[in-house]
Amino acid sequence: MQMTTLLRKLIMDEQILIMPGAFDSLSARMIEQTGFKAVTLGGYAVSASLLGKPDVSLLTLTEMINHTKYIVDAVNIPVFADGDTGHGNVTNVIRTTREFEKAGVAGFFIEDQVFPKRCGHMEGKQVIPTEEMVAKLKAAVDTRVDQDLVIMARTDALAVYGLDEAIERANRYREAGADLIFIEAPGSEEEMRRINREVDAPTMANMVEGGKTPLIPPRVLQEIGYNVVVYPLSTVYAAAWATRRVMEELFNQGTTQGFMDRMTVFNDFNKLVGLEKIREREARYYRDLLGSCK
Repeated sequence: MQMTTLLRKLIMDEQILIMPGAFDSLSARMIEQTGFKAVTLGGYAVSASLLGKPDVSLLTLTEMINHTKYIVDAVNIPVFADGDTGHGNVTNVIRTTREFEKAGVAGFFIEDQVFPKRCGHMEGKQVIPTEEMVAKLKAAVDTRVDQDLVIMARTDALAVYGLDEAIERANRYREAGADLIFIEAPGSEEEMRRINREVDAPTMANMVEGGKTPLIPPRVLQEIGYNVVVYPLSTVYAAAWATRRVMEELFNQGTTQGFMDRMTVFNDFNKLVGLEKIREREARYYRDLLGSCK
């Protein structure tokens, strides 16, 4: 089954799809090895890991596509990517769609923020007119070659104009061809329930530790009506915390010996990244080569 088709199936399954966020190929592999069925990749985490900068539209399309390709190659589960604002107008959206599809993603989203955008849980967001976003979505839908490629529409209108406007936009975006709808940063469970009552489309919830939306367990989100829940920053936040702590240990103690019970060490790490399978494959080919030389 193609990854695009599989992602569509997972979205529409009775059980809510949990998609943790990766920030690089290693974190994506660990997500897959844990047992999750899909992985997402957001501009916030990639901006932090690739540039060491915040999510304020510094990351270019080319940088995002190249980073995404590595992650797609690293795992055997669907990858859902961040298309930002489409990186411009409808002409840019067409290129964004083509590049993500060539990169092998199972789906991606575009949002209705004004460029330069900012993380959905930051203050000071602005959104483009509804009709402009509708045009972008139609361009993306018309451009995809694989009709199973999942295109999600994200609206940040709740923070700018309120929930009524956000819901109205969400339904307009669904009519324009979006497969999945994401109203960013609801501030309460009550708002989340209203979203799922009034938006006639599959929906996604976003769980950001320390963000505006309350952290609600997946089983409750499923009962509310969500099809998908993402945890886009859990891995990068945990990695940042652990890196800070081990560096403090090294700086203060002059050694990491006292931190080893909180680290994956040499042999275990080699297993994690698949060294054994590579060595087995090398040995098999060399055996074949030696056999042919007799």
